[in-house]
Amino acid sequence: MKEHGIFERYGLTRVINVSGTMTGLGASRVVPEAIKAGAEIQSHFVRIDDLQAKASEVIASMTGAEAGFVAACSAAGMSQCISGSMTGSNLNRIESLPNTDGLPDEVVIQAGHLINYGAPVSQAISLTGARIIPLGTAALVNFYNLEDCIGEKTAAALYVVSHHVVQEGQIELEEFISICRDRDVPVIVDMASEYDLRSPIEMGADVVIYSSHKFLGGPTGGIVAGRKKLIRAAYLQNRGICRHMKIGKEGIAGTIAALEAWENRDHKSAYDREQGYVNYWRKVLGDVDGLLPDIHHDWTGNPITRLKVSVIPDDAGLFAWELADRLSAGEPSIQVRDDLIEHGYFFLDPCNLLPGEEIVAGQRIAEEVALARRRGDGRRYSFSERRRRSVEALLKWPDLL
Repeated sequence: MKEHGIFERYGLTRVINVSGTMTGLGASRVVPEAIKAGAEIQSHFVRIDDLQAKASEVIASMTGAEAGFVAACSAAGMSQCISGSMTGSNLNRIESLPNTDGLPDEVVIQAGHLINYGAPVSQAISLTGARIIPLGTAALVNFYNLEDCIGEKTAAALYVVSHHVVQEGQIELEEFISICRDRDVPVIVDMASEYDLRSPIEMGADVVIYSSHKFLGGPTGGIVAGRKKLIRAAYLQNRGICRHMKIGKEGIAGTIAALEAWENRDHKSAYDREQGYVNYWRKVLGDVDGLLPDIHHDWTGNPITRLKVSVIPDDAGLFAWELADRLSAGEPSIQVRDDLIEHGYFFLDPCNLLPGEEIVAGQRIAEEVALARRRGDGRRYSFSERRRRSVEALLKWPDLL
């Protein structure tokens, strides 16, 4: 009798992920070292504080910070750090949140950083009881906006590094840190999807937050690194509102292992392999009428190159979002990076591929365009209609279409 794997047992659709390290797709392939460490500790008991102290040692070594801990995810780490900036290590105050009476409870953040990364950044701040003080306008923030908004009630300043944030007109991180440091305001930097584990601490950031389950290839978790006093205050939030965001022993052990594996990884070979996938796509899709492929370097400077695929509806016979939807609906499901698709293009990200998957993805894209041209069944729904359909489908969960 043929043995069925987990996809057959659960009736799941196999996915080829050319979208990147997206939470909705499981983020990344977990490295073998992290799988082994997580599995090994599962059947044992351990004092979590001891395990987190070991994590602190490894995080400090990797980032140059004084201390660190593993959170349930980077979003949880953000809330923990904001909470800690208000309460310090005072356990009574920690138990009192989100009541902030008598505490400094304002968090300053550039207006262009109040994004939605799957949930609103503003919500991660507000659920702690903190008040948001937005700086400037979405596309223009000046140094004086930050200087004038810092006062006696300021608990922390939050800076988000992400391709989602407004890229123009913002205060750069180094200047942001300098202004806050002169006014004794701790800076919390959210860098969930970034490769650079050291520069923000070297610049003087007080706390930096990374995802362990994205480029690091660890289990779901957040890596929080920074000054020991603030790290302790953030960690102690597990005695308060962040009890609801706790991480298990397997997540902590797996994250430690993923960090250690990251240090030993051959990053150049990985980049060269991924670049080969991108070059293949560029060649294959360059011959498809209606598609304009072009090399795209990462928005925030990560060492990763993607392929930007612009779709010309009159020539391709369908809109970019229709192509993405048809790729998603197939078997296996091809998931492209479509968060900017209303502009008529999507991206192909190579970082999560197994050899051979790039060929399947490239061929499927070419085939779907050819089918649309032959059938003439494209250009049937607008981007607004697509977005509405997506929301309607979400609201029917768990009754999947």
